[in-house]
Amino acid sequence: DQPVNEEILQGAKNRVKNLKKYANMRPEIRQILLTMVLPLFLIFILYMIKVLEIGMDWDFTSLGVYPLSKKGMFGIFTHPLIHSSFKHLLTNTLPLFFLSWCLFYFYRSIAPSIFLIIWIGCGAITFLIGKPAWHIGASGIIYGLAFFLFFSGLLRKYIPLIAISLLVTFLYGGLIWNMLPYFTPSGISWEGHLSGAIIGTICAFSFMGYGPQKPDPFANEQEEESVSATDETDNIETDKEEEHEIDAE
Repeated sequence: DQPVNEEILQGAKNRVKNLKKYANMRPEIRQILLTMVLPLFLIFILYMIKVLEIGMDWDFTSLGVYPLSKKGMFGIFTHPLIHSSFKHLLTNTLPLFFLSWCLFYFYRSIAPSIFLIIWIGCGAITFLIGKPAWHIGASGIIYGLAFFLFFSGLLRKYIPLIAISLLVTFLYGGLIWNMLPYFTPSGISWEGHLSGAIIGTICAFSFMGYGPQKPDPFANEQEEESVSATDETDNIETDKEEEHEIDAE
């Protein structure tokens, strides 16, 4: 009977451990799922716009950026929403989702500001440096996110963020060639890609002191020293109070 009871007890302990692990994982899983909401919603909007454009036989190209022209100024804000075809949109879907999710998960406190700056910034720079043509698509944002994640992880010298930098390099390192006019096929806006890379790099340096930071390895020791000093002070004050009480007697 005793070995059987020990087995039951050990099984119960293992189940309790598993439940504790699950309870600890649940907030993290919830956070992962929550940070997927905005990227998925944005992609849903992009597809709905494309479906509407084709279904109604409309042409939204004029909502893109047309450099150094009044007719193209509004496109600074709307050009990432417009794509030339479903193939164009499909090409941008996965990198836009993944890089946006990385931004909102690992840089959650500054992610909205970074995303908005990259959105408007890549359009504004394209407006200034682009060739005279309509520039559309979310690829500028993709380049901005990729360059921000790459440089930000290296600048912060924090291992989880450095790992994201390396992952971005591994997955999207080839993007750099489409920033150069010599290697970019005709009909693709290398200016939009370059603009996204520029604004993403600027954001990485400008927000280096904000958001997640490398933990101070001596922070716990300092806290322990502070607690010890406080305890010693309390002990001294207690001893003085006891001495006063004895003198009063």
